[in-house]
Amino acid sequence: MPGFRKPIPAVPLAVGLAPADLAKHVLERIERDNAHARSRKRRFRWRAVSIRLLILALSAVSTIILGLQNLNGWTGVAFALVAVTTVVGALEPFFAWRSLWVLMEEVQFRLYRLRDELSFYIASTPPDQIDPRVITEKFEEYQAVWNESGLQWLEYRRTEAAN
Repeated sequence: MPGFRKPIPAVPLAVGLAPADLAKHVLERIERDNAHARSRKRRFRWRAVSIRLLILALSAVSTIILGLQNLNGWTGVAFALVAVTTVVGALEPFFAWRSLWVLMEEVQFRLYRLRDELSFYIASTPPDQIDPRVITEKFEEYQAVWNESGLQWLEYRRTEAAN
C-alpha cells in the first residue's frame, strides 16, 4: 500500500524459541512496528496541518487582495491565489495525510495495548510457566492490527471521498 506501510527489514524468525524468548521476540516486533507507526504518524500529521494552514493563508490573502479592487494588478494576483488554493486544497484528499495520521493513531493505540498486555503476562508469569499459546494469540493480534489497518486504508482509498 503506497504511503501506508513502508517495508521494514524482516526480523529473522528464530526457530524453537523457549516461551519466554518467544514472548520477547513478539514484544520486539511490536515495539519496532510501533516506532514505525509513530514516525509515519508524525509525518502525516505535519503534512495535514501544513496543508490546512497553507489553505487558510492563501484564502485569507486572496480575500484581502480581492478587497483592494482599485488595483487591477492585485486582483489578478488574488485570482491566482484562489486558483493555487484550490490546487493545494485538492492535495490533502489525494494524499490523505490526515486520514493516515488518524489511522496511525489507531495503530499505535492498539500496539501499545498489545505490548502492555504481553509485558504484564511475562512479568506476572514465571518463565518456566509461560504458555506458548498465549504468546501465539498475542502474535496473531499483532498481525491483525496491521491487517485490519491495511484493509481499512484500502477501503478508504476506494471511496469517492479519496478521489
